[in-house]
Amino acid sequence: MEKQLIFAWAMIFCLAMAPVYGQYYSRTVKAGPRVEKITHLHFYYHDIRSGSNPTAFLIASPNITQDPPSYGTLFAMDDPLTTEFEITSTLVGNAQGLYLALSRDLTKFSAVFYADFTFTTGRFNGSSFSLFSRFPPTDVVPAPGTIREMAIVGGTGKFRMATGFALLRPTSSSNTVGDAHVEFNVTLYHY
Repeated sequence: MEKQLIFAWAMIFCLAMAPVYGQYYSRTVKAGPRVEKITHLHFYYHDIRSGSNPTAFLIASPNITQDPPSYGTLFAMDDPLTTEFEITSTLVGNAQGLYLALSRDLTKFSAVFYADFTFTTGRFNGSSFSLFSRFPPTDVVPAPGTIREMAIVGGTGKFRMATGFALLRPTSSSNTVGDAHVEFNVTLYHY
């Protein structure tokens, strides 16, 4: 009985000590000067919703009778990024993410995008930046030369802590089926 009592007291003592030594510890140190870099990227993005090998899929749609449904439609994408406007040109990475269609007007396209643009070749292999922004309303088939701006909110690898913007220009090969071929000119500020 005495051994059990000693064991019980030892357990109570150990359990009482755990909160003292189990406290969260942090220390803030002043960071040294960092050199900000600016990187300009140019590539083409291909969002294909038609055909036998689509790169974007409808994953949720509102229960409405509008055909085709647009407002509130959610898409998942894994879109190729290439060096030229032809989808068969050199692949440099992919854009994976989601976009939610926002426009009730069927003649306009507007959406909120979240996508991670990852590079799989070249000097930025393994690096990515995150785009999280609203695509402003535009005609379903935009006029040539129409440029839209979207925000860059983060990055990894060589684009760590990136901020910046992307200028998007739909190419003439974008169509009313929902396929989009978009020229990207990206400016990244990173460390």
